[in-house]
Amino acid sequence: MKIFLRFSLFLTFSLCLPHLSIAQSGLITGKVTDADQNLSLPGATLRLSGGNRYTISDDQGNFEFLNVPAGTYTVSVSYLGYKTGSVEVTVTGGRAVNTVIKMEDGAVVASEVVIMGDRLRGQAKALNQQKNNANITNIVSADQMGRFPDANIGDAIKRVPGVTMQNDQGEARDIIIRGLAPELNSVSLNGDRIPSAEGDNRRIQMDLIPSDMIQTIEVNKTLTPDMDADAIGGSVNLITRAAPNGLRLSGTLSSGYNPIREKALYTGSFVAGSRFAGGRLGVVLSGSYNNNDYGSDDVEAKWKEEDGKIFLEEQEIRHYFVQRIRRSVALASDFKIDDRNRLSFNGMYNWRDDRENRYRLSFTDIEPDGDGYKGTVERETKGGIDNSRNKSGRLEDQRVKNLSFKGEHLISAALDLDWTLSYSDARELRPNERYISFAAEDQAIGLDLANPKRPLASSAATLSDFSLNEISENRNYTKERESGAKINLRVPLSVVNGQKGRLRFGGRLRLKNKERQNNFFNYSPLGSNEDIFNNFGQIPSRTFSGSNFQPGEQYVAGSFVSAGYLGGLHLGNGSLFEQEDKPDEYAAGNYDAREVITAGYLRWDQDFNTRLSMILGARLEHTSLRYTGYVVEDEEDIVGEVTNKNDYLNVMPSATLKYSASDNLIFRLAATTSIARPNYFDLVPYFDNRIGDEELLIGNESLKAAYAWNFDFMVENYFRSVGLVSGGAFYKNIQDFIYRYRDGSYTTEKFASDFPDQGNPIPAGKEFTLIQPRNGGSVNVYGFEVAIQRQLDFLPGFLKGFGVYANYTFTRSDTDGIFNEEGEERTDVKFPGTSPNLFNFSLSYETKRLSSRLSANYADSYVFELGGNNFEDSYYDSQFFLDANASYKITGALRLFGEANNLTNQPLRFYQGIKSRTMQAEFYRPRYNLGIKFDL
Repeated sequence: MKIFLRFSLFLTFSLCLPHLSIAQSGLITGKVTDADQNLSLPGATLRLSGGNRYTISDDQGNFEFLNVPAGTYTVSVSYLGYKTGSVEVTVTGGRAVNTVIKMEDGAVVASEVVIMGDRLRGQAKALNQQKNNANITNIVSADQMGRFPDANIGDAIKRVPGVTMQNDQGEARDIIIRGLAPELNSVSLNGDRIPSAEGDNRRIQMDLIPSDMIQTIEVNKTLTPDMDADAIGGSVNLITRAAPNGLRLSGTLSSGYNPIREKALYTGSFVAGSRFAGGRLGVVLSGSYNNNDYGSDDVEAKWKEEDGKIFLEEQEIRHYFVQRIRRSVALASDFKIDDRNRLSFNGMYNWRDDRENRYRLSFTDIEPDGDGYKGTVERETKGGIDNSRNKSGRLEDQRVKNLSFKGEHLISAALDLDWTLSYSDARELRPNERYISFAAEDQAIGLDLANPKRPLASSAATLSDFSLNEISENRNYTKERESGAKINLRVPLSVVNGQKGRLRFGGRLRLKNKERQNNFFNYSPLGSNEDIFNNFGQIPSRTFSGSNFQPGEQYVAGSFVSAGYLGGLHLGNGSLFEQEDKPDEYAAGNYDAREVITAGYLRWDQDFNTRLSMILGARLEHTSLRYTGYVVEDEEDIVGEVTNKNDYLNVMPSATLKYSASDNLIFRLAATTSIARPNYFDLVPYFDNRIGDEELLIGNESLKAAYAWNFDFMVENYFRSVGLVSGGAFYKNIQDFIYRYRDGSYTTEKFASDFPDQGNPIPAGKEFTLIQPRNGGSVNVYGFEVAIQRQLDFLPGFLKGFGVYANYTFTRSDTDGIFNEEGEERTDVKFPGTSPNLFNFSLSYETKRLSSRLSANYADSYVFELGGNNFEDSYYDSQFFLDANASYKITGALRLFGEANNLTNQPLRFYQGIKSRTMQAEFYRPRYNLGIKFDL
């Protein structure tokens, strides 16, 4: 509270400063818009006559010139795909002059007029911003997103060079940038950080936000000193819709089909906005609703090597039934107090219900037995209580809220200031989640390993061999909150006569709190109720044959307790069930984490001539931590809380050069530094002893933040006909990177050596699996990327309507400081997340009415998680997606569209050690959608 009070006093003092204007200087402010559609044009280049004075319009098309001597000037504007625009203005000392510049599309290239269709308008906005950004970025506009069949932001971002996504239930969720894991990247909304609803990490679930709620996606490959530094791979900024320059009404209605479960999907969205009070007040309200009823077919396995023999230690056959409902609403407004002062507000609320039923046949604890194998067979149903929210399914209720209030002030002709106050929170609630399982132990297990890509475990056990194993109900709750404040100031400072120079400086405060509070109860039937569960075959069930099961019809799951029956059990009735608290299932995972991050920066922008410019600066970030966790002994005894505190300071210098060989040929070179803080739960001093699973999960409060030096080079050539060809290289050296150490042969002797003050939970002769986050030594990540976006307007006749969008990224990595289960340093280990080859290709065709696109996305296989040795390493297999979409303008305001996703029926596949050894193969089948859109 004291910090916010000081911030407010400083802000008030700044705004009350007398005008420091040099008597002969004034200001030019204004906006750049599309003359035809009255839409703002971000990324426009504006030049002032009489020297090398220029500026770039912001994401709302606004611009400003500071410290302009009194006189009459011509302001000229250039924008890819548009004719050059200009306006004459007269500046009076001590005053601000405001102007609106309307740009006409249809630039002339080689005697041909560029026809700006819907796709090219969106591409023009994106490329103009990318061209004029000070750092290396990739921009995707809303118009471009609409041309891809992508329902959520994650699916849209995977089209960007150097980006791949990790999927969940067939939807892109976690972002990997240039081969670096999701924890090494950051995601913001309008420049303010989005908190994570994940329980134990900092990952932002990109499938939570519908793509139709975002105006622009900005992927920053390099950082400048005024940006948050915790983004080694890259920083993604999602920019929501700003208030329009006039009345705008638009909406979308669509429905589709999911063959995997033969269910429908429904989508609707709207945008309504206008300006009031003589144009000084702008308001836009947007909303989105998506109801997707689908599922997946999944087979999973775990391999073991023993005495030279390789076999399945576990296998599972899973049938998923999933319903995801996304709701999103956003409100944005801006108020122009006068030509010097603007206020704006942005708010966004995302709410997703994820209901899931899972039927799982498991073969576990498989061990050699003479010439065959034996193990345990289990049939488990996952669901939830039968009420209006869970509906007999496991409900994952995720909600993310972001609020920000911003001010922009031209204090004088030589000083401008902007500030932001923000609040955001994310929470995940899983109430009344239920499981019921029946097991048959010491069963003969048949293993067919002739084709390790499709291994098969089987058993002759009948339903009469199964007895009740467990009935449970749990509640999981995670919440993260972040309050933030930042202030930025800018003054002219040039050491080169006649050239533009700016000094920026400012501060940033982030107050973060994350907590997880879970519980877990087992239930035992009582009295006559016990008899019901003694006969598995008499309980209402659901049976699955292998028919149409995507991994293969040989995987026959059989019978399970129905989700409806599980949901209807009266577990709270003490005469029917005895409740038992199970701290071993949750206590070690509960925690409370608090972080305070304070930052300051200095950034100097200097032009040396009309071609060469530089950004030089540094950022300091101080992190203060307090983490509280629980110590659990003998699986279920909570012996107390442990609180650890820590703080550290990171100094991050950076330098960026930009050389414009011509108006459209740009060379960029950057040397930057960045960090990645450990996951929340990794720092918690927890000790989780899972005797039943023979696993030890242990926190590491000594983890350091990873620190990286990043070097980037990029060449970009822009086409006036709205296109781009680019190529560049990158190199990252990361010190103290964090990985998950795994020792699958962890003995009582090893435990005694590593944790002499803890009670030893490992029986003599047994081998547990130890999992602990640790700092490695260093990792080098390097590669190159090339991209092209081009309308093939040089072709004759109807062929001019074709366009291409393609990019390729090559990435390699090498590491040191990773150790195996024997304590020996591993060699030739790849950094998890580093996909060697990424490729996107899209072929489009557009006329005045028709717009169509066929899009391909390929990501090579990569290390997902390191094990104790090469045999235990898990890999995320390569993926190839093929999507298609088309739209047709019925009228100027009405459009019909159709979409088809995952035409290749690409599964999510993991493998262990070698490519042929399947760990998981999960299939989703294609998805189809048809709808109508209006835009007034």
